[in-house]
Amino acid sequence: MHFQGQRYLTRGVQTAIPFELQFFMWSLIDQLPEPKDYFQVFKLTVQDGKQHISHESEQPEYHKEYNIDTANSVTAKIYVIDNDTHCTMLLAEEY
Repeated sequence: MHFQGQRYLTRGVQTAIPFELQFFMWSLIDQLPEPKDYFQVFKLTVQDGKQHISHESEQPEYHKEYNIDTANSVTAKIYVIDNDTHCTMLLAEEY
């Protein structure tokens, strides 16, 4: 089972991504059925004034998109990686 360990955010995520979006992405991972890929990818963009979130993984293949209302929409690519002892949410450029 993936994503059961301690959860961490990089400084980039803490600075650039509003808490509500961090929480939303963690909850999307929590809702995934098993088995879960250890490497989750989120692409955040702004579409029609809403936060657009594309969530994907490779094994098993998964893709879903969301449009949510938020006060602070952002554009970023985020990775969430599980290494069995802890899980880290980081900006793609921090990888």
